[in-house]
Amino acid sequence: MQIRYLGHAAFEFTDGDTTILVDPFLTGNPKAAATADELEADAILLTHGHADHYGDTLSIARRTGATVVAIVELAGDVSGELPEDHDVRDPNLGGTVEFDWGWVRLVPAWHTGTSPNGTVHTPAGLVINFGGKTIYHVGDTALFSDLALPGKRSPLDVALVPIGGHYTMDRHDAVEAAKLIGAPTIVPVHYNTFPPIETDAQAFKADVEAQTSSKVVVLDPGETLEP
Repeated sequence: MQIRYLGHAAFEFTDGDTTILVDPFLTGNPKAAATADELEADAILLTHGHADHYGDTLSIARRTGATVVAIVELAGDVSGELPEDHDVRDPNLGGTVEFDWGWVRLVPAWHTGTSPNGTVHTPAGLVINFGGKTIYHVGDTALFSDLALPGKRSPLDVALVPIGGHYTMDRHDAVEAAKLIGAPTIVPVHYNTFPPIETDAQAFKADVEAQTSSKVVVLDPGETLEP
């Protein structure tokens, strides 16, 4: 199974047969490693509906037929923009959606959320089981103690953690988050896309590896990780 960083907080997971996209913000993303029309998808998983996460969800879903998973209010908006028979799943926090390839569970994230249509909703983190691995996409969030909980139920292999500050926790709080999460591999995300979220990923890596047993993998957009 490969994890490819598409820039900002967008990722592609693939095992050669199935492809999953998370928060596919590509059009308008200065760090995008791909264009929306060159990606395939069997499923699109959303943390929340801000434009830099919702991104190209609709165009990719229409073209590929991908199942879309989003928290219930956001899923309602997505359903209204796609054909009536398109598969859109609408869990709430704590809900798990099962697939042939694995599952995804929505967990809390401390942030705000408004869809492109103006629907206010609660953001989420995503715990994703795919290819025999469990990946925690923390979503956009501030530091809070419940980041320790997802790994209690499902031992984590990788955590994707925002470090850019301003709209999410900064790299210093993200070090504390890494301690709480406890994943053996941490990948920093949501930084350097725009001036307000510029930060030093290598300094984050040094701090985490000095203070925890986790290893930090800093991915440039387009680079892949095999957990």
